[in-house]
Amino acid sequence: MLSEKLIQAIAEIPDFPKPGISFKDITPILASPTLSAELVDNMAAWAAPLKPDFIVGIESRGFMLGFALAQKLGVGFIPVRKPGKLPREVYSEDYDLEYGSATVQIHKEDLKPGCRVIIHDDLLATGGTAEAAIKLCTKANVNVVGVHFIIELAFLNGRNLLPAGTNILSEVIY
Repeated sequence: MLSEKLIQAIAEIPDFPKPGISFKDITPILASPTLSAELVDNMAAWAAPLKPDFIVGIESRGFMLGFALAQKLGVGFIPVRKPGKLPREVYSEDYDLEYGSATVQIHKEDLKPGCRVIIHDDLLATGGTAEAAIKLCTKANVNVVGVHFIIELAFLNGRNLLPAGTNILSEVIY
């Protein structure tokens, strides 16, 4: 089963980036061409029936497999970035972190009103970043038809911040 293979590949780094946090490192998945291909195939099997026009990937780890998914589906890829990284006019969304706040942005002209998007990120933790990405897409008047994560930390209840009825796939749930 794919989720078991992913769990075995994910490296857990204790006390990173600070004491008490067990960081889930997906780079061993990326280093394995067979496992990463199997993951992208599984993502595509879930995503294709949703008929997205774009995959929206969240900086930075959401870029890697989000772009691969977009290529596999034959659709465009749109990045969600931190402030100051996108050169054209943007929508911005602020959100809260455990200690402070952050902002994400997306180019205004990249998403056409009414298009269908799937948002991809590597991790769903507290849900703030994913919620902000959904709000960015809402500002652009597009339809978020699904949200995909490689890892979900269910004990942090991040799913609760996402709109009710959101089609969510988390490959691995801790």
